[in-house]
Amino acid sequence: MKGMIFTELLDMLEAAHGLSCKDRVLRRAQPASGGAYTTVGNYGANELLALIDAISAETGAKVDALLEAFGTHMFGHFTRHYGRFFSRSTSCFDFLGHVESYIHVEVRKLYPEAELPSFTYPDTGPTRLVMEYRSPRPLSAFATGLVRAAIAHFDEPMDLEVEDLSSGRGTAARYTLTRAE
Repeated sequence: MKGMIFTELLDMLEAAHGLSCKDRVLRRAQPASGGAYTTVGNYGANELLALIDAISAETGAKVDALLEAFGTHMFGHFTRHYGRFFSRSTSCFDFLGHVESYIHVEVRKLYPEAELPSFTYPDTGPTRLVMEYRSPRPLSAFATGLVRAAIAHFDEPMDLEVEDLSSGRGTAARYTLTRAE
């Protein structure tokens, strides 16, 4: 995983809970990298999951709630640093409907070694978008945060239904977005 994910997670933690909490989390997680992340480095997903578990233990927040909050945080980071991915879209459906065919294609050009989740779209229409997320990593709650942040970003009245497709493992989910009347 790209180092920017790790640096943003630790920045979010420090902003919310302070430097001493961040230090305790790094000691608790004992990451293989020693916790010295660079934005362009590559680190194992297990290291990210160990950090999330340590943050949960330190703050008392549930893992899925942390991952979802982090997804929301990362969406803000992406809009600030990768605006071209958002400027092409005129709506939430337009943006989310092109994650796999545009955004992930562009990310792979920038980072050929990136291991991205996959999205399929079994049902789309003018008032409904169904996206299915799959990943070998248990980060569906992170994806939920990204989807919720996309809805907020495009400021469209939208209902969101999230269905776990992985029996609690967090590796697959279905997002059903329906434009509110």
